[in-house]
Amino acid sequence: MKQWILFSGLVGLFFLFALCGHNAQAALQSIAFHYGADAPLDELHAFDVAVVEPDHGFDPVAYRTASSELFAYVSVGEINPSKSYANLVSADWKLGGNAIWGTGILDQSSPAWRDFFVEQIMAPLWTRGYRGFFLDTLDSYRLGGAKTDLAAQQAGLITLIQSLHRRFPGIRLIANRGFELMPDLAGEIEAVAAESLFRGWNASKGVYFEVPTQSREWLLAQLNEVKSRYGIPVIAIDYVSPNARGLARDTAAKIRESGFVPWVTDGGVSTLGVGKVEVLPRHILIVYDGRDGPEMHFRSPHRYVEMILNYFGYVADYVDASGALPAPDRGRYAGIVAWFDGPLKTTESSGRYERWLRARVGEGWRIALFNELGFVPDNDTLALLGLALAPNPSGRLVIDKRAAGVGYESEPFPQVRSFVALRLRPGAGESWLSLRDAAGQKFDGIGLTAWGGFAWRSFSVDEYAEDLSRWVVNPWVFLSQALSLEDRPVPDTTSDAGRRMLFAHMDGDGFPSRAEFTGSPYGAQVMLDEILKRYPMVPHTISVIEGELSPQGLYPQDSAALEGIARKMFELPNVEIASHTYSHPYVWSLFEANEPSREVGEDYSLAIPNYTPSFEREIIGSIDYIRTRLAPAGKPVRVMLWSGDCVLNVKAMRVMAAAKLFNMNGGDTLISRSNPSITNISPLGAWLDEYFQVYAPITNENIYTNLWRGPFYGFQRVTETFEMTGSPRRIKPIDIYFHTYSATKPAALGALRKVYDWALARSVRPVFASEFISIADSFNHVVLARDLSDGSVLVRNAGELRSMRLPLSLGEPRLISSSAIAGWNEGPDGRYLVLSAADARLHFDKVGGVETAVYLSNSNARVLSWDRNGRSVHAEIKGNVPIEFDLSNALGCAVTANKRAITGSPEGKLLRFRVPDYATTLNVCCGAC
Repeated sequence: MKQWILFSGLVGLFFLFALCGHNAQAALQSIAFHYGADAPLDELHAFDVAVVEPDHGFDPVAYRTASSELFAYVSVGEINPSKSYANLVSADWKLGGNAIWGTGILDQSSPAWRDFFVEQIMAPLWTRGYRGFFLDTLDSYRLGGAKTDLAAQQAGLITLIQSLHRRFPGIRLIANRGFELMPDLAGEIEAVAAESLFRGWNASKGVYFEVPTQSREWLLAQLNEVKSRYGIPVIAIDYVSPNARGLARDTAAKIRESGFVPWVTDGGVSTLGVGKVEVLPRHILIVYDGRDGPEMHFRSPHRYVEMILNYFGYVADYVDASGALPAPDRGRYAGIVAWFDGPLKTTESSGRYERWLRARVGEGWRIALFNELGFVPDNDTLALLGLALAPNPSGRLVIDKRAAGVGYESEPFPQVRSFVALRLRPGAGESWLSLRDAAGQKFDGIGLTAWGGFAWRSFSVDEYAEDLSRWVVNPWVFLSQALSLEDRPVPDTTSDAGRRMLFAHMDGDGFPSRAEFTGSPYGAQVMLDEILKRYPMVPHTISVIEGELSPQGLYPQDSAALEGIARKMFELPNVEIASHTYSHPYVWSLFEANEPSREVGEDYSLAIPNYTPSFEREIIGSIDYIRTRLAPAGKPVRVMLWSGDCVLNVKAMRVMAAAKLFNMNGGDTLISRSNPSITNISPLGAWLDEYFQVYAPITNENIYTNLWRGPFYGFQRVTETFEMTGSPRRIKPIDIYFHTYSATKPAALGALRKVYDWALARSVRPVFASEFISIADSFNHVVLARDLSDGSVLVRNAGELRSMRLPLSLGEPRLISSSAIAGWNEGPDGRYLVLSAADARLHFDKVGGVETAVYLSNSNARVLSWDRNGRSVHAEIKGNVPIEFDLSNALGCAVTANKRAITGSPEGKLLRFRVPDYATTLNVCCGAC
């Protein structure tokens, strides 16, 4: 890499203007740059400006937020032959070549080169949406040889940069060093940076080094002159090994203490470094055997581990150990999980994975190993892991010692036939489960080590039978300690505005069925009258199957009546419209266009005459049918509720994404008193390449009624699932999920009413399914970062997610010094923080001082804004039902909603308010306003 310059701009409207002098210096906040093709765009949102290599195809418009902007790297002084426009650069425009980088050095005094640069290099980037640019190699003309006219080169650069401002009004430019240009360009350049102030990278030798004192002092003098004489912000970029995270933090601190904006990264500029802020990694790399289920949905770590990681706030990224294995980025990954049920298939893949694991252990990664190693280890690997081979057990195995974290849902039952014969070496770790055989040989089945921990076969998840499994080790404690997961704010998908979310959604199956009531009405009509109209306080997402309703479907004689019922449903204000496909595919992995074979033992879908299976027809076609024939004018149809086994493939997800639809279903969370294992709680969803399938939080009545064979009142037991996913840990929102046919039997309809009544007796935040889906998707993209100057935590890129769970160990949030926090509510497992924007700053007080600011304890509506002025508040709140909200510290304050004075009901330290509006402008005046 050459010499780099970055700039962090203002937020909000200031992004529209180029800055100069002391104003730019005041605006400078945080900076990052990443030149890899896999730049972590989500994480880069933690920084006000991120410089990337535009040739990798990033979309600056899609990336742009009020608080973060992509800048494009552009080389001004040299041309790389790999560039698409390199063969258009005339030889007459070159002064010579840079042998180190294999590039051509450009003649800045050439008007033809300057015109080419503006129109052929900068203009296309501007058209793509880039508004900020990092101009590199500004001083490469010095390599042109003794005959180079330096003054002419400098004048050419000044002319070029000034022309950019004329050609692209509002352009934001960052310069590479160019110290000699500053007298003429101080008003044109936003920042100046230089690399290797304290630590550097020698690319030719491939080593990191400490910068000699003399070199550092010279550079300090240059940078201080830029800062003091011209009032231009200065960025210092240093280089440290990506595995020396502590050294990177220390180096960033030294830069910050010197008065400059820091960025410390690796020599290849291809990992997420440390700056004024440091990203708190939210990803866990999960390594698995590709033979463990062809689809993501059936893989053991997805079924058992991912939900635990989601609860802790982490996103799981999967990699098949039989293929290429990545070197994970410490700025993005918090640890590694590996799950194997035996050695990998080939010696080659087994050996490759063993070497990869050893490298990660050597780099200091935290790793949790489940079931087996995945390879037959050699002595060096065992020594590195602190393990030793033990003889195969002889006779009966007994437990010698066990920790409190063993026996979580099932007692450990050592089985000689599937035993992993390993033990910890003395002093290598802490055994959680020690065993011995009849000959006195000792083994360790669960343990924590310096590099993480292990839970071998039979002592992780014990699978008794299909759909019957139990955790032996306590996964909450084991994963937390093995991966050294720190207590920090957790992006939360269960709650909003301090309350647990509630919604209902209906798959359209059985819409034409007749109900067992007087007159044999359609079940859909009963559902309309007895549920949708009866419970207007519950938002519903209601779907239909086109093939059951349309005149060209299976029941043309009933079509007019069925479509009429659907139209009445969709007119209700508490109903949003969804599709449940055209023909209700049963097995999505087998449902392929032009493959109508029925030889798999089960039909692909409803047997609609003359229909050739097509994902486009199922998804886009059914949406168009509903939109044109059933939906009221102006009411959108934007939700796809998956059908059948809900085991989607990439092709179906691609069609869905192209149509810009929300998607949900699958997961089958069913935990109950009779089957109380958390192995029955699904993760948030499943990644299928770049597409995310959102799981329904709770499974439907078909499962509770033994696949609709009875008892038909069985769905009333879903309240057990709601309770067990709500406490002692709140893992899921309340989702009442059912089919149309639940209205066809008195027992089923009665059970459904009991479930609704149970839910509405709780303090809930009613949402539509599309709102939950948006929040679930946003979970994957939220960025947390720690401001290293004051210890606060930044929340960025939160999308529609507005709830953060705070472990009690963090203390109480400080509202006055924080930003975009409306308040918080106590929950079963921490404090549920209410954000008023997608970007926030969180300060905490572990001492627990007295909070005097007025804050929102909870509401049944979303907080759109929450602006403080001393102890007074101006806020916007909007929900799906008449609004309720509770305020803390508001005693003695005057409160108005939509300019009407309202009075709260005191309850303890709270004031409880109720207004008839679905949206309100709230003003709280405490003292002089």
